Amino acid sequence: MELLWFWMVAVMFSIYVVMDGFDFGAGVLHLAVAKTNEERREVLGAIGPFWDGNEVWLLAGGGSLFLAFPKVLASGFSGFYLAMWVVVWCLMLRGISIEFRSHVQDGLWRHFWDGTFALASLLLPVLFGAALGNVLRGVPLDASGYFSVPLWTTFRLGPQPGVLDWYTVLIGVFTLVTVTAHGALFLAWKTEGPVHERSRALAGPLWGLVLLLWVVATGATSVVNPGIFRGLAGSPLAWGFTALFVGGLGLVSLGLRRQKFLLAFLGSGAFILGILAASAASLYPVMLKSTLDPAFDLTALNASVGHHGLRTGLVWWLLGFPLAIGYAGFLFRFHRGKVKAAAEGEGY
Repeated sequence: MELLWFWMVAVMFSIYVVMDGFDFGAGVLHLAVAKTNEERREVLGAIGPFWDGNEVWLLAGGGSLFLAFPKVLASGFSGFYLAMWVVVWCLMLRGISIEFRSHVQDGLWRHFWDGTFALASLLLPVLFGAALGNVLRGVPLDASGYFSVPLWTTFRLGPQPGVLDWYTVLIGVFTLVTVTAHGALFLAWKTEGPVHERSRALAGPLWGLVLLLWVVATGATSVVNPGIFRGLAGSPLAWGFTALFVGGLGLVSLGLRRQKFLLAFLGSGAFILGILAASAASLYPVMLKSTLDPAFDLTALNASVGHHGLRTGLVWWLLGFPLAIGYAGFLFRFHRGKVKAAAEGEGY
């Protein structure tokens, strides 16, 4: 039962990154690919039907973590307290930027919210990537199961690191470039005209940079946490998910060559889902690694609630998960096709 919940939580957070990743990427790119007010409204119109629904997966993943592994959630929230608040502020600023920019017909007002939207969209994947880097590297968990770290110390690895060091910043930059490339493919698929052309032109170079950073990040992870690769040999799931993200890269390449941007977008989703799931499979059963002593690790076995709670939660999860999948499918089906900028005073 603990294994099942470990994967349910991992899959929901991975789906969140895939789903919210493309609207983060669109936010990062929109100042570059949309030059006029109408073009920026086109970008917002492309992500508008999806962005708040995408964040449901973050709430669902967090709720599942709270239900099944409350020690991990409590330890993470207390240890990353300051970083968590930065994430919350960025999520709020993204939402109100999208909603507020069209409420006043003034250029300065719109430029302010456009800039806020771009900055918040850029910071969030860096912070989420740094969080993943902390999970892969480990944190100074003590025997009580808690830790506290500042945002940064010396940017070097050690038993008392900050949230940000050279490794977690590297994973944050890799995440930022990956979701930006993911967003470029989404915009190339959903838009036409100048926004489509600029997004298409950026997608290829961005995916080249993703490949380069993937190699660098993989090499750095082998130095920071060599044990994660030693576990690969005994984990068929890790090999399966590795095949998924390598196959996703192949689809991205094929889609870009043939100008089939939906195919390339699906490939980028498979790449992100596969690389996160492969990382989870390599870490299992560890959920939060201690840099002080392996005996202090929080795992799916020592941090879960009892079997009665897991079985009860599973009933609600089996009801909620298909609804969330069905709702996401309905949204993409209902808003299929190329997007047009809404008339002034309507939509975003």
